[in-house]
Amino acid sequence: MGRITATGLSWSVKGHRLLDGIDLTVHDGKVVGLLGPNGSGKSTLLRLLAGLRRPDTGTVRYDGTGLRDLGRRVLARRLAVVEQDVVAHNHVTVRQIVELGRTPFRGRFDALTEHDRRIVDAALERVDIADKEHRSWHTLSGGEKQRTQLARALAQEPREILLDEPTNHLDIRHQLELLGLLGALEITCVVALHDLNLAARYCDHVVFLDHGRVVAAGAPETVLTAELIASVYHVEALVDREPATGFLRVTYLAAASEKATTQAMRPVSG
Repeated sequence: MGRITATGLSWSVKGHRLLDGIDLTVHDGKVVGLLGPNGSGKSTLLRLLAGLRRPDTGTVRYDGTGLRDLGRRVLARRLAVVEQDVVAHNHVTVRQIVELGRTPFRGRFDALTEHDRRIVDAALERVDIADKEHRSWHTLSGGEKQRTQLARALAQEPREILLDEPTNHLDIRHQLELLGLLGALEITCVVALHDLNLAARYCDHVVFLDHGRVVAAGAPETVLTAELIASVYHVEALVDREPATGFLRVTYLAAASEKATTQAMRPVSG
């Protein structure tokens, strides 16, 4: 099982409410996309789901058990988190970072077992980073660092993965491979994304956040509309189907401010 349920989550900083009354259900084995503009609360919500921050109100449950009732070691054995910006020591290699995924399953001073090494090997292969396993962290590109962090998460053999904009820094090929991989894993994934087309293609369910609130949630083909995009992103868009694949497609036409400016500059006839 890998069901995540959040009920009534709110979180504030210095009296400023960043998340307000968030309800969210992520079903076992599904990929759920968190969507919304910068500052809408996507990263904050992921940190609350991961237990990295404590909400002002509300609860987070994993398979019906409250997050606070799960021990840290138990949670580390089932939940992996891939954040946007991760700092690692310059002299740590790719393989050493991925090996950290096995930490919850070992004693403090225990060496890696042969079983652990096989899992690390498989994780490196799955994200196409095995050929760089002996490279130092500081020599990697942004995309290579992102794939290394995903390999570390896979090495945990998690039931759930939370990912904060994992396609940042990735080239087109690796964006498609990463999101395709998440769907193929058959584990529960919550992923913050900016690209609506990727979300429409790879997510089973999407949740739109705006100013810390859920404004829409459901299957992409149900909630991803031109009206919603205009309301949340202030962008005019066309939503249709890509002829060759049949996938839902979003074409951006103009920013709302751009259209207003263009109309204001047109000469008045007569």
